[in-house]
Amino acid sequence: MPTRDNGPNGTGPNGTEQGPLGHNHPPGQDHLHSHPHGEPPAVAGRARDDDSLLADALMEGFDAAEDKASFLRVARIPSQLPGSNGEVLRLVDVELRRAYQVATASPGFNAQDLVYLPFPASLIRERATMVFVYVSLRGRRDVELGEMVQILKEGEERGER
Repeated sequence: MPTRDNGPNGTGPNGTEQGPLGHNHPPGQDHLHSHPHGEPPAVAGRARDDDSLLADALMEGFDAAEDKASFLRVARIPSQLPGSNGEVLRLVDVELRRAYQVATASPGFNAQDLVYLPFPASLIRERATMVFVYVSLRGRRDVELGEMVQILKEGEERGER
């Protein structure tokens, strides 16, 4: 990268040392303008919050449990929840869902078709979640894993063990 040469030995007009053109950092210090500013993104191995750890433990434990009903009791998953009209909703299904996003598609500017961008293999990651299905005579409620974690935490705060 070219450097300013306004004076002897790469110094500026006042005798101050100048860095590479376009930089506002001292010479010899690596700096890319394409780096993100602000908080760094989550890094693998970094401490995770309790909710995330609990959600993972619920999903992995249920998947591995030979006796699913006993696991749900030990994990304190409620077998019933109050419905919106006062009815009792009963737990009937627990679903483990796995998905892989292999591409992205979005509307193109002034285009009649989607812009489709397949991911390289290194960017394809598994996303997994768990859904608790509660039903009554009048309705159904799907409780996502994150909501169930909140229900469990609220029960714990009320002293339900």
